[in-house]
Amino acid sequence: MASDSRLPVVLLWHMHQPQYRDALTGRYVLPWTYLHAIKDYTDMAAHMEANPAVRAVVNFTPVLLEQLEEISRRVAAHLRTGSPLPDPVLALLGPDPVPAEPVERLELLRACLKAQRKQMIERFGPYLELATLAETLATPERVSYASDQLIHDLAVWYHLAWLGETVRRSDTLVSSLTQQGRAFTAAQRRELLSLIGDLVASVVPRYRKLSERGQCELSVTPYGHPIVPLLLDFQAARDAVPNMPLPQHPSYPGGAERAQWHIRESLRVFKQAFGTEPDGCWPSEGAISRATLELLDRAGFKWAATSANVLQGALSRSDPKASHDSDAYNRPYRLPGGSMVEFFRDDTLSDLIGFTYATWHGDDAAHNLVNELARLAKQYAESPDRGRHAVLIALDGENAWEHYPFNGYYFLRAVYSLLATHPLLELTTLSDCVARGLDPRPLQSVVAGSWVHGTLATWMGDPAKNRAWDLLCEAKLAFDGVMSSGVLASGPRTAAERQLALCESSDWFWWFGDYNPADAVSQFDSLYRRQLVVLYRLLGLPPPESLAQPISIGRGSPEYGGVMRRAYAS
Repeated sequence: MASDSRLPVVLLWHMHQPQYRDALTGRYVLPWTYLHAIKDYTDMAAHMEANPAVRAVVNFTPVLLEQLEEISRRVAAHLRTGSPLPDPVLALLGPDPVPAEPVERLELLRACLKAQRKQMIERFGPYLELATLAETLATPERVSYASDQLIHDLAVWYHLAWLGETVRRSDTLVSSLTQQGRAFTAAQRRELLSLIGDLVASVVPRYRKLSERGQCELSVTPYGHPIVPLLLDFQAARDAVPNMPLPQHPSYPGGAERAQWHIRESLRVFKQAFGTEPDGCWPSEGAISRATLELLDRAGFKWAATSANVLQGALSRSDPKASHDSDAYNRPYRLPGGSMVEFFRDDTLSDLIGFTYATWHGDDAAHNLVNELARLAKQYAESPDRGRHAVLIALDGENAWEHYPFNGYYFLRAVYSLLATHPLLELTTLSDCVARGLDPRPLQSVVAGSWVHGTLATWMGDPAKNRAWDLLCEAKLAFDGVMSSGVLASGPRTAAERQLALCESSDWFWWFGDYNPADAVSQFDSLYRRQLVVLYRLLGLPPPESLAQPISIGRGSPEYGGVMRRAYAS
């Protein structure tokens, strides 16, 4: 039983970006890792630093931690020695002229327009003027009229717009560039690049310091962000969707061993970054099954967390009446015979932050959220299970804020302040909830699912998703054959093992499907197949011809097919 009469409230921010580095060229195809680092990861740390009474859980994926380290290292190396920058959009801040080749020039011009229109472009008059002009020139016929200065100025504004609000309000360089508006010099671009490098490099140390002073509990996700229930058993996809079409392969070869590898490697990378081992795990996409929970329990985690959608499915199977009992939610559970505690996020409150509050005044949204939590505190105070509840609000720590005015600055500042001082609510962490003994209920049944509708349909069932799984299964069989032969030395074996982990990421399967934007599908389709090509090469095997063809039928352009055929042949 909790000793404090206040209702425990936990905010969990999940930080994840997939591996955007092209495995064949070493360059980043998409800039989202460093952009979210200078905006969201920076702002989220700054809000906690500004209010020492705030507590939260921040979950990092190891593949993100490694990208942050690599990008900061390569920016620093560029500033020291002039070595190439890792990302073509970031390279526009470097000393080199804009590429002259029209196709590449057009891609860069369009890339500098990929910012939220209202909150990130229209907010700044000079950026809006440049973007409006660039839009008229962003065609194959007109791109030659876009000068180097225009593209350089556009790149400066693109990065200024992507900076965190806390940086914008405190950094003198940002203020100076914002006031100048245009005609930025190479020296000014270099200063901005240096600031970006510093911000990316500071992300991990800032969260480590917040953890060391007790404000922030840090948790982890299995290394490559795989959907662990599907690695363990393809049939898990039919738990929530009984008629789901499955891949041709009956299962993922050696999936249990691979799931264990992802967990072990996540612990290694996490400890290297933060100096400690995590108590908790947010499984990739909150995807769990009974076998997944048992695996995490054996790995030594004290808690794992996912969505109330998953809990509802579990309760409906074991006790249909319990699934309609409001007291059954916002409280911890535990598998019979297990030691790890399972938490299930409040989907309604989490989704208000993710999808609703962006259109509200920040203070109004914060007060609404806190009022909803206070209502739950009063409700649970009168419950027979009084003292056994804890509300988990969990969502991505990056994607929502670009839709908020000022990157959510006013909302986050207000909600942290209100929660930290509320008489009915206690802002805390999941490890503290475990330690205080909230008397978990037994989780008699588990229906495999995720925080997306409580199913695994986002990653399996669609023909393109299933085809992607079959390509991965074929690659894994090739991997197993080479590994069992003993022909690879220790270094190449390790490289192949890590490359396989990147191919097992959930993100590739997420993007396949007609409901996703065609451009994004093509980009991730190509990236995924290139990851598989590199895996075959590391194994010393020729990539199969199937990897030269787009997985999403009708989604791949002739240009993409040509690129992949050249990559296959080279």
